[in-house]
Amino acid sequence: MQEQVTLDRRLKQVVDFIPKGSVVADIGSDHAYVPCYLVQQGIVDRAIAGEVNRGPMEAAKAQVELIGATENIDVRLGDGLAVLEEDEATCISICGMGGSLIRSILESGRNKLGAVERLVLQPNVDGQHVREWLLDAGFVLVAESIVEENDKVYEILVGERGTETCYSMDEPERVWQLMFGPYLLKTRPEAFKLKWGREADKLDYVLGQMAAGAQTEALIRKQEEFKTLRDKMREVSN
Repeated sequence: MQEQVTLDRRLKQVVDFIPKGSVVADIGSDHAYVPCYLVQQGIVDRAIAGEVNRGPMEAAKAQVELIGATENIDVRLGDGLAVLEEDEATCISICGMGGSLIRSILESGRNKLGAVERLVLQPNVDGQHVREWLLDAGFVLVAESIVEENDKVYEILVGERGTETCYSMDEPERVWQLMFGPYLLKTRPEAFKLKWGREADKLDYVLGQMAAGAQTEALIRKQEEFKTLRDKMREVSN
């Protein structure tokens, strides 16, 4: 009997957003857990697991062989979307990286996105950078989720091609929506409140350190910016 792949809460939330029957490319695949789960559960027939380093790539290959899925899952070595042919994948998942790195991977691989219908992205930090890229690249943010696991909080952002917008036409409001997430701002689940309460605490500490320094004009301006941001974090976390 084949070993059944199980996922933690974070990755289970990710796979819940992957369309049945899609050709999935999981970039930075970490033992290919997501592709293996998707194939075992019959959600997809074909997947690609991409890794930039040989060690993780070999671990992913071993996992795929362990569950007997070598006919369904290609494990490839390469940087970001360079592992893909043009128009090969219809869904791309990128999980467990910083938002800036996810944005860089997507931007560098724009020529590989021609057939992509959905992006499922899980930034560990800086989700704002991912939302901004989606907006600039012609993808609509269609869903957001947030989970807390092992005392860490993770956002999952889902983008699809389109021209509609989920953001306000009011510039100041749109800035906050890009930071906090337009859907998460509406629902404010407990994990969301936990995340932004913690971020406010970090800014409180930074402000305390800044207040102890020599008060130059530039430092005073920066403190005011941080106070505004801290107060907004407090507001959304309550």
